[in-house]
Amino acid sequence: MYTPSTNASEAPPTQPTLRRVLGLPSLVAFGLTSMGILSVVAVYGAGTEISDGHLPAAYVAALVAMMFTAHSYGQMARHVPVTGGAYAYASRAFGKPFGFMVGWAMMLDYLFLPMVNFLLFGLYLNSLVPGIPPQLAVLACLLVVGLFSVIGVGWIKKMNLAVVAASVLVILVFVVLAVLNAPDLTVESVVRPLTPGAGGMMPVMAAAAIVAFAFLGFDGVSTLSEETRHPKRDVPRGIILSTLFAGLGYTLFSVAGSLIAPDWRSIANLDAAGTELMQRAGGDVLMVVFVLVNLGGLVLCGTAAQMSVSRVIYAMGRDGILPGVLARLQPRFRTPHVAALLVSAVSLVALFITLEQAVYMINFGALIAFAVVNLATIKVLFFELGKRGTWGTLRNLVLPVLGFASIAWLWTSLAWFTYLLGAAWLAVGLAILLVRRRRPGVQESLEFG
Repeated sequence: MYTPSTNASEAPPTQPTLRRVLGLPSLVAFGLTSMGILSVVAVYGAGTEISDGHLPAAYVAALVAMMFTAHSYGQMARHVPVTGGAYAYASRAFGKPFGFMVGWAMMLDYLFLPMVNFLLFGLYLNSLVPGIPPQLAVLACLLVVGLFSVIGVGWIKKMNLAVVAASVLVILVFVVLAVLNAPDLTVESVVRPLTPGAGGMMPVMAAAAIVAFAFLGFDGVSTLSEETRHPKRDVPRGIILSTLFAGLGYTLFSVAGSLIAPDWRSIANLDAAGTELMQRAGGDVLMVVFVLVNLGGLVLCGTAAQMSVSRVIYAMGRDGILPGVLARLQPRFRTPHVAALLVSAVSLVALFITLEQAVYMINFGALIAFAVVNLATIKVLFFELGKRGTWGTLRNLVLPVLGFASIAWLWTSLAWFTYLLGAAWLAVGLAILLVRRRRPGVQESLEFG
């Protein structure tokens, strides 16, 4: 059975533990913040174009696909209630060397996800206040997120709840105004975008492969097991509920968007479809409120992503796979501050890359982690622990198989450039693993099983 270990040759002999302060509402808020409720606007233009105006149907398909994997994360979180997420689950199922490689791939997702938020923050703030250069805004956001990551979940959970509440309120106001100002409000105009169009399911499924990436981040809840008061009960629920609520919010927003702009071709700038839809529904006031709430959401979404990756790095340092200094906790806040500061340093790359390049890297790492968690659920729960029977077979074999199949389908939507960079990243991880295994005291911590 996988248990966290400490490499005595490198980690401090005594250190504080992570602070258990989170309940179910905080976990759901963390998951929603990690995904970014208003991230629906980032892919609205591309998704509605590919689906030919049937974006809500694409979100329903993507939600179903993501729920399979969210279920597997919940099952593993219940049986492996430690920090580390997919790294811990893969280590439990396939051994720590394999777990390290999965965790290393995960870091590609988690390291670049904050950068996406920093870059979007710079773009949005520059659009609101053109006098502020985007790179200056990126740096400011990076520094604030770094500070929040050290402060820890005890402080951030209240801000998460506030931003989630504000985001939900913005979506609800948009939906109401879209209904009131819809040029043609009928039952058919509501149902039509939720069903396949003249092109059948192919355009819908193609769009679903794109918008599925709006769900990236729900897995971050699994990294908070050691900061949750009742992890075996609340972490699985937090994963499932945050994924479900995000999917419902995305679908509701896209239905409202189709009401206020029945012909997606009438949207002047598909890349900025969110702001245009807000302006059509509620004028400049709603548009400015949307941008402001979105800015707050981007800061906390970046914080959630950085907190997640710092806990994966912390878990690897504690297990002796990475240097033990990374397992040190800040005495007052009991957060992995060394790991968090390392992530902030790496995030300076956001000053020199484009948004498109950052998105490429996120997809590769996330899909590897998702696929392996589905396989780990089958190996650990169905085969090793023998949780079978009718209900057990459904939960621990059928649903994870469907989850793995849906992730395999999403792999087909990645650009060739993603595979190339992802392979190079994995090669670096393998080299680090081989070097670390030769060090005294590390070999034992990397044994399989």
